[in-house]
Amino acid sequence: MCGGFTCSKNSLLALNILYIIVAFIMIGVAAGANMSSIVTSLSLVSAIIACAVFLLFISIVGLIGASKHHQVMLFFYMIVLFIIFIIQFSVACACLAINEDQERLVAANGWLEGGLPIQADAQNWFRCCGYNNSDLGLTQGGDHPSCKDIPSCCPNVTEESMCCRSPNDCHCVSCDIPIKQVMLRGFQLVGGIGLFFSFTEVIGFLIAKRFRHQVDPRANIESLLR
Repeated sequence: MCGGFTCSKNSLLALNILYIIVAFIMIGVAAGANMSSIVTSLSLVSAIIACAVFLLFISIVGLIGASKHHQVMLFFYMIVLFIIFIIQFSVACACLAINEDQERLVAANGWLEGGLPIQADAQNWFRCCGYNNSDLGLTQGGDHPSCKDIPSCCPNVTEESMCCRSPNDCHCVSCDIPIKQVMLRGFQLVGGIGLFFSFTEVIGFLIAKRFRHQVDPRANIESLLR
């Protein structure tokens, strides 16, 4: 009968195996979103990665605690899993709720703090030139790396001084457009996955709580035989 000791144990074991798979998925998706944005150090995405690492660790604890019916490990598992749920749920909601102004500010700050090497990587990756955000005073004249090696920006240009030193010279988009598009996709993907799987952690907490207070029938049989 489901709900008994064996069913609860097997459910908890299966759920923790799922958590291990989910943790690797979250780490991969969040790391990919962080890397694809290049110039931005996305603290929200990094928080999702941290939650996934802790989820991986606590899943291993849950597997050991469920297999041995270890009271202390199951209690520790319940507390940490509930804390991870709160953090992951909050961060996922923040990722999904970020608005256009916040997104623009994060991308612009990332561009400024990245320095010329990171800016050059972003320009090569996205085939763009400069940031071109007049509200923040970025890309005034030639304050960005040279774009002469990007064919879409500077066709048939050999002189560095002739390429993208003013808006009229440039044949490609500014970097704020593709960077913000990638950031938006990253936030939505990471936030959606984090939010969906955070609710499974509540299920794990409830199963662990029930399983912890159940009596192992094999222990009763052994005590009767003695």
